Amino acid sequence: MGKENYKISFFKPANYFSRFNRNLVIILAIIWAVAIFGFQILLRVVQKPTPEPSLAIFEKAWNNIENGNPSTEDKINFASSVLSVLGKSTIISAPDKQMVLVNAISWVVYDITPEAQREYLIASIDEFNNIKENISSFNDEAYISAKENIISQVAPLINEKEYSLKAKLLPFVLDTGGMVEFSNENKENILGVMKLYLTHNRSFLTDTIFLGFPFHYFYTAIFLLVLFVVLCWIYTFMLDRVHARIGTYKKNDTKEVSEK
Repeated sequence: MGKENYKISFFKPANYFSRFNRNLVIILAIIWAVAIFGFQILLRVVQKPTPEPSLAIFEKAWNNIENGNPSTEDKINFASSVLSVLGKSTIISAPDKQMVLVNAISWVVYDITPEAQREYLIASIDEFNNIKENISSFNDEAYISAKENIISQVAPLINEKEYSLKAKLLPFVLDTGGMVEFSNENKENILGVMKLYLTHNRSFLTDTIFLGFPFHYFYTAIFLLVLFVVLCWIYTFMLDRVHARIGTYKKNDTKEVSEK
């Protein structure tokens, strides 16, 4: 009978303490699971696909381009919208979609560029690509100079400051092979690609700001960590209480051991 008092089995508890410990662990685990997965389920339930404002600007510009009567402003808005998607890190994992946008930005930049400057722009892009393939350091002066040359030519054409992130992206996304023509296949796909990357699932959980953070970020990055610590404290507190109640723990145990 005495051996049973020291037997602790989670699945087949042999005494009151073992049963209490098992039940407490299960309750706290359920609370933790509900806090994590319940919130994720709630996010899925209340979220709605919401387009970015730049998508509406792109669609208006693209409609005018397709109809054959685009203004210079339409072309600039088209270029700006495409660059904003090319700057997203997620586009790297989809090279087929990336090539659609590369063709689009190359074509519209070539179209906006005055005819007298087009040959020089193409030569500048080819020069940059050749240097980029052979450099050993990004601090190479020729590489930096060639990159800045492209930016200085194109950025003013699309109303971008030369130091802006979109402008700095230009040397890496302009392709001379796709400048003269925007292929029919890419024309058919571009609207779908832009909608994919400029539409995000949003809800009051993501739009609400709490303590300076979007609520969903605060909940997952801060609150869940605090909750985990609180659950650990509850576990130890409850075990201390049950130990004291059933007599398996005494406050002077430590003192008695040290005296021996």
